[in-house]
Amino acid sequence: AKSLARGGGAGGTSGESMTLRGGLLGLFWCLFQAAQGDGVTSTNIKFHEGISRDAKWKNNGHMGITLWMTGLSGSGKSTISVALERALAENQAKSYFVYRLDGDNLRFGLNRDLGFSPQDRKENVRRVSEVSKLFAEAGAIVVAGLISPYAADRDYAREVHKNASLPFMEVFVDAPLAAVESRDPKGLYKKAREGKIKGFTGIDAPYEKPEKPEVHVRTDQLSVVQSVNVILKKLDEFGLHLQQSFRPLEETAEECEAIAK
Repeated sequence: AKSLARGGGAGGTSGESMTLRGGLLGLFWCLFQAAQGDGVTSTNIKFHEGISRDAKWKNNGHMGITLWMTGLSGSGKSTISVALERALAENQAKSYFVYRLDGDNLRFGLNRDLGFSPQDRKENVRRVSEVSKLFAEAGAIVVAGLISPYAADRDYAREVHKNASLPFMEVFVDAPLAAVESRDPKGLYKKAREGKIKGFTGIDAPYEKPEKPEVHVRTDQLSVVQSVNVILKKLDEFGLHLQQSFRPLEETAEECEAIAK
């Protein structure tokens, strides 16, 4: 929420800020629609147009885009996402409107009714895809971090954005199974190996690696800062930014030795 507020109002007039806040109220209202089924069940409804996408993006000063962070549990998705969020919201000459959608966090609210069966994973991705689309439409740089193990589900997320003419980048946060098992920040791999968790991705459930991701970071070889800078460079190439180029993060000696966890 902090980064959302910083990015939305930075550098704008009070009128622009009011316009953006009004647009966001409409956005949050629309989030309820993201949890509906594949088809529209309601009848006698009409889609109401409001502030145009171009106007919202102009108020923000940049385009909206979704960065879909996929990878095994423990690969570094959340760590890199938080660092990227800070780099965009706090480390630039002008703060960017950025919002992070963390897979675990969403399961406390929007996706609280979902488990980890293939069907529930599919619905999880569908809902987050729709929410990401709404935020990108409002002009946010959306950082959506989910394991999303199935290629077909990730393709669906891409298609949702493509159909809405919204930019989308798949970011493969990659680390070998041995590396993520050695990290095991939540102790889940240990439980899965002991048979206490069934259907765990990478152990007894598949992870289908992205074949052609827009961004590929190997977190067993790169630090958190280096991984973030790879993503920032790709955003530079895309042409999203306001200035000539993003300011890369500077790495301390301690961070140089640390690998994304």
